[in-house]
Amino acid sequence: MAESNVLRCLVVDDEPRLRRVLVRLLEGEGFSCREAGSGTEALALLRQEPAPLVISDLRMPEMDGVTLLREIIAGWPDTAVIMVTAVAEVESAVACLQLGALDYVAKPFHLDEVRARVMQALDKRRLKLELAGYRQNLEERVKEQARRIEELSLERLQALVHFLEEKDTYLRGHSVRVTKYSVGIARRLGLREGVVDVISLGAELHDIGKIGVSEAVLNKPGKLTDAEYRHIMEHPAIGARILEPLMRDALIALAIVRHHHERLDGKGFPDGLTAGAIPLEVRVVTVADSFDAMTSLRPYRPAMSIETAIEELQAWKGRQFDPDVVDALMAAFPNAASLPVATSEVRPLHLPAAAEEGRPADAPI
Repeated sequence: MAESNVLRCLVVDDEPRLRRVLVRLLEGEGFSCREAGSGTEALALLRQEPAPLVISDLRMPEMDGVTLLREIIAGWPDTAVIMVTAVAEVESAVACLQLGALDYVAKPFHLDEVRARVMQALDKRRLKLELAGYRQNLEERVKEQARRIEELSLERLQALVHFLEEKDTYLRGHSVRVTKYSVGIARRLGLREGVVDVISLGAELHDIGKIGVSEAVLNKPGKLTDAEYRHIMEHPAIGARILEPLMRDALIALAIVRHHHERLDGKGFPDGLTAGAIPLEVRVVTVADSFDAMTSLRPYRPAMSIETAIEELQAWKGRQFDPDVVDALMAAFPNAASLPVATSEVRPLHLPAAAEEGRPADAPI
């Protein structure tokens, strides 16, 4: 509250004589005072202009001091309230302290006592506001520190992804290209820029779970056994477990990491989700990841040509891939020159006519 508000006070009493005595005392101490003859009138004045200090009688018609106190605490919690009560009502005044009043004075009162209680109440109010400000500032600092720790951790993980890919001839540049494909698709679909950013983050980190996959299996030349394939396909769940503590506020990005190998027909990994349970953001990265995997060299097969990879995407529309997302990829990258894939990695591949056993003949991993 601004310093100019500190010396304003509202005096509430149904006896005009006592009210004027308090007003004269407070004005002599530099306060600017307003008067109210009832609790109802006091609330109306507070709605017009809040006051840092209210001095209220306990016994009043229409609305007594206790009810007024409750209303002030609920509507203007930073206001310091002092209750004025008869000596015989001290127990009621103490009850008001428990409700939130900062002090009370008993009638007949001494002016010096009133002055001292007012200054003491304002000191309590100031300390209360300072403490609240400190707590709020501390909470904000803690949140900011936690956010920064998460950012730094994610930055290190992003750097780790790129480092691991640089070490692996077959994966080099994969996450960067998948991110570029995903962003292009998302923008072609008209998604908001904030959503595009989330997709970009998920795409960049989508394969981090391969840290937990055997290098011997990842780099095995030749056809994978069913057990080896299942082992590799554990990487989405592994990646989600790694990132979950850092991405509680980025659940869609986390979903991309966990579900980018799900399929619309429910035959994907790791959870067998069907179309309605797979977010659009995940489907975007699924298509981007699959296209880049197919057009990249792998230890167990050469890279497909761009044309063959597109044929695969078209063939598996509606079963593995979202048709709208596939179309958006084609529209976002209408020719080979616009693709981020390195041309040296693309080699023609003629697929066998098989692959009707639940996944394409060369399922992208």
